[in-house]
Amino acid sequence: MIELEKIPHIHEISNHGPYHGAREKNTATFQARSTRQNKLVPSLEEAIRRTGLKDGMTISFHHHFRNGDHIINTVVDKLAEMGYKNLTLAASSLAAVHAPLIRHIQNGVITHIETSGMRGELAEQVSRGLIDCPVVFRSHGGRASAIRSGDLHIDVAFLGAPSCDPYGNANGYSRDDEDGIACGSLGYARTDATYADNVIVITNHLVAYPNAPWAIPEFEVDYVVMTDDIGDPKGIMSGATRYTKDPKELLIAKTAANVIEAAGYLYDGFSMQMGSGGASLATARFLRQKMIDQNIHCRFALGGITGQIAAMHEEGLIDRILDVQSFDLDAAKSLKNNHFHHQISASYYASHTVAAAVDQLDFVILSALEIDTDFNVNVLTGSDGVIRGAIGGHPDTAEGASLSVVVAPLTRGRIPTIVKRVNTVVTPGDVVDVVVTDQGIAVNPRRPDVKEKLEKAGLHVFTIEQLQKRAEKLVGVPDPIRYKDRIVGVVMYRDNTIIDVIRQIDEDA
Repeated sequence: MIELEKIPHIHEISNHGPYHGAREKNTATFQARSTRQNKLVPSLEEAIRRTGLKDGMTISFHHHFRNGDHIINTVVDKLAEMGYKNLTLAASSLAAVHAPLIRHIQNGVITHIETSGMRGELAEQVSRGLIDCPVVFRSHGGRASAIRSGDLHIDVAFLGAPSCDPYGNANGYSRDDEDGIACGSLGYARTDATYADNVIVITNHLVAYPNAPWAIPEFEVDYVVMTDDIGDPKGIMSGATRYTKDPKELLIAKTAANVIEAAGYLYDGFSMQMGSGGASLATARFLRQKMIDQNIHCRFALGGITGQIAAMHEEGLIDRILDVQSFDLDAAKSLKNNHFHHQISASYYASHTVAAAVDQLDFVILSALEIDTDFNVNVLTGSDGVIRGAIGGHPDTAEGASLSVVVAPLTRGRIPTIVKRVNTVVTPGDVVDVVVTDQGIAVNPRRPDVKEKLEKAGLHVFTIEQLQKRAEKLVGVPDPIRYKDRIVGVVMYRDNTIIDVIRQIDEDA
């Protein structure tokens, strides 16, 4: 026996005492071990019981299944059946498919919600005062920061995965099942898996150990549950994203590409993030041609990734892809097949508390529901005051990128896009550099350097006030939205300070 007291500085070296022998050695074959000793649990109910979930705790979900998601509704139905109450639902985003949550809010199963966005009937009802405690809306980076810091503590994460092995190695696609469900990157789920007290992976496709490569490693997973149905592939993936043919969007896209070039951010080795909207995708097309003409390449493309970006990577125009969310099937296939197409976590992507990839962006192209004359942007509430969108990574990338370009038509139907004051401030004008519409460009007065370069390149720049007046002249001034005093949502900036509130719409006046 080793005499610990004779070892100098023993208490500085170890507090675990002397060796007392190894645990009993497992001599079974790998095959026998993987079938008998694993993390598989026979039912969702049993997995929930094993986590020790109690009333008042917080449960989390990811939104990589988009409007095809069946996990949230299934799990909350089960929790209601088991008698749980007063739970906080912390989903990275919520879609129209989650309307069944309405009854679980009404019956007290869910009393608090934290999310990036909300759509459909659930959003309509929340806007009309469905839930007593205001919904907390965070950006993707803000959510990751809140989880890392403990501001948003997750007791149990329920993470759907298109493939998983018996020990919990999970991924957004399967290497041995070409026809199975795929969602691509599990970037938003990765932060939940790392910091939640308990993690349950729910999969419809169990594969042999090890499920490599993996998005979520086994050491972050507590239980694995098999089910027949995690989601509808038609809602998760809709095939390759198609190019827009809208002349207005094409004009905006061409102008945005010219702005980026004129401002000096299109050079050999630049970095970028594009959205998935028509104008943003078309901007990538115009940038692609400029890159070919000038024989330059992009060092990395970041964020939600589309097939357009994947195709440019395969052409050799983009060196690396950093993918937090695969927007279409082509992007998911690229993640599976291309060595330098990486899936990254929400923390890596945009966390405000650590150095993040958004801080390395040369430029980002962002969409908007509204922009005001102070360059504030709204992507969350519609022209009727109803919640209709998501914050996503909008403020994260606008602040992080050297040049943030917001693209939008000057008007949508009879609704102006450039207004005197947005309904809801999501991204502050402090971090918005350029607004590109189909009827003109405006540069934030904070960026006289950009304005000078654009004018030198022959691009005509208007003031934001001129664009607002032009929109008003075209469609008039909409009637003001009527609100009640009651606050139904709180909007957090990416540093988790409160930047705005959403009030209940008033339909009685």
